[in-house]
Amino acid sequence: MIVFGVAGFSDALDGFLAKRYGWSSRMGALMDPLADKLLLVSSFVTLGWLGWIPLWLVALVILRDVVIVIGAMIYHWCVEYIDTAYPSLLSKLNTFTQILLVMAVMFSQSVQALPFLWIDILLYSVLATTIWSGLDYVWIWGRRAWSLRKK
Repeated sequence: MIVFGVAGFSDALDGFLAKRYGWSSRMGALMDPLADKLLLVSSFVTLGWLGWIPLWLVALVILRDVVIVIGAMIYHWCVEYIDTAYPSLLSKLNTFTQILLVMAVMFSQSVQALPFLWIDILLYSVLATTIWSGLDYVWIWGRRAWSLRKK
């Protein structure tokens, strides 16, 4: 749990410093979201394997990310060049709820302190934001591709 917390804090600090002082690079813009996803997906897989979160939620989180990556590759190859990934507000909300769920589950399993109701609320929040943000990406990028193909 401490490692996950430190990783999350260092990622937030990195993002703040990059925006505040303009310390950003194309490589950093591509690698940072990838590192975030690897941390979250590996956390979800581990928690699912341990039986601490449902496997269907693990599958849904992975499916959303796979759909987004495949969609971005198709868009990049068939419509226009994509230089940098810009996460939507819904995607940021989804990432935030995923982080909260992972931390809450790890905390609850380590000290048995959180009532199951809070875990369930976070679990269904992740479910909702995962579906909502995934559909949002498909809708936004699908419309953008459709409008560019009409020109």
